[in-house]
Amino acid sequence: SKRQWIRWESDHHPPSQPHEPTNTLVLTSPGSRFVDIRILNSGHSDPEIPQLARDAAILPSSHLDWAFAGTSTSEILPTGGTKSTWTHFVDSRHPDVSKVSDSALMFPQPNGQGLTLESGSMLNVSTNQIEKYEEMWLEIPPRTTNKSNKTAENVEVVVLELWDDEAGTRGMVVRVGSFCQGVVRRGEGFSVERWEWEEKGGWRRVVRMGDLWMPCGVAMERGELVVGGKVRFGEDVWGIVE
Repeated sequence: SKRQWIRWESDHHPPSQPHEPTNTLVLTSPGSRFVDIRILNSGHSDPEIPQLARDAAILPSSHLDWAFAGTSTSEILPTGGTKSTWTHFVDSRHPDVSKVSDSALMFPQPNGQGLTLESGSMLNVSTNQIEKYEEMWLEIPPRTTNKSNKTAENVEVVVLELWDDEAGTRGMVVRVGSFCQGVVRRGEGFSVERWEWEEKGGWRRVVRMGDLWMPCGVAMERGELVVGGKVRFGEDVWGIVE
């Protein structure tokens, strides 16, 4: 799903003019594992970033608003809508994810356009205060990259997970059809990647921040991946969990 806008209770924007300062995409697998990456819109037009880096979709971490991954659960409310809870496994803002609390109310909109309103409270980094907020999300139907069989049942799903707390490393990569993105932390270092498949050009990197390796290429190629298998890179061992 892609965020359309956010509105904070402290915003000076009138209700008729919600705003979207980021490019935010959340990929969620059938097993409710997700990767949520929020890139500030100012990144690709920043004159301080060399053109070669922009052409390669490489941005400095200062243009990352927030990125995190984990698992989600939802419960239907008797009053309508659902309460969703996101358990963070790795988080760009919080090295200690055990202290993160993340839940909100979700209200599908009746217009039939795949929109869902999220309502809750969280930290507004602009004010450093916990504030009420609203976000509008657009559900993006997954597309397969298989040109010979484009049915919904053929949409590719891959989830890889890195979990080595002794080494201070955690990460997750989720691919759903034509989208793939991942996050990884090693100590204080943090990296994100997002890729999108296009009918004519194939896979295109949308953004990369940081220099830590993650197996987006493995997920995109898919090959002979099987649940329970491993992908090794140096000392890192990524498990294939979906």
